Amino acid sequence: MVLSRREVVIGGLALVAVGATGNIVLAATAKSFFAGDASDNNFVYRKTNFAKIDKRWHRQIVKYFSSEPVGTVVVDTRHHFLYLIMENKTAIRYGVGVGKDGFKWYGRATIDRRALWPRWVPPPEMRKRKPDLPPMVAGGASNNPLGPRALYLYRDGADIGYRLHGTLEPWSIGTDASSGCIRMFPEDIIDLYQRCPIGTAVEVLPHIADQAPASTTVE
Repeated sequence: MVLSRREVVIGGLALVAVGATGNIVLAATAKSFFAGDASDNNFVYRKTNFAKIDKRWHRQIVKYFSSEPVGTVVVDTRHHFLYLIMENKTAIRYGVGVGKDGFKWYGRATIDRRALWPRWVPPPEMRKRKPDLPPMVAGGASNNPLGPRALYLYRDGADIGYRLHGTLEPWSIGTDASSGCIRMFPEDIIDLYQRCPIGTAVEVLPHIADQAPASTTVE
């Protein structure tokens, strides 16, 4: 069958309309993950609409049995949880986004640098993959993927290039989405930041078994 020029034009317009509609739907869906704005240290960020977030990813206090000392951060990459070990065999559990296949990493590190509203400098290898990335994004900018806080991971005094930081994409929490860094809700990285001084030990594991299902949401 041979299509006339008019049919080809109409078909093309229909595809454009479908694409535009899809973009509108995606934009509306993304918007539903936010619930207004919040002010922090003279900057503004979009608050997470936790009513839209599966409760498993909400910040919670859980039973946790570990030989690691109190104050240690443990990341379970398979189950997308970060645990901050507390006293009395408990931990604060946060939902996180972790590295995509090919970008995951495991091992020990320490938090040797902390930043409020950090600037973002894409690493050279990321700019090779995405040449359109800017060389630097200022702290507090609406397109800064680190969000309101960043905790920088070091090993033997050297920056290993990975961070615990916020995200502009709350729907990515609970998924393999990053280039190796650990993503958290803005509210959660603000909370974790104030609990983790310089020198905090961090262990990133392929997975750990949940020790107990019982939990209490942390306000």
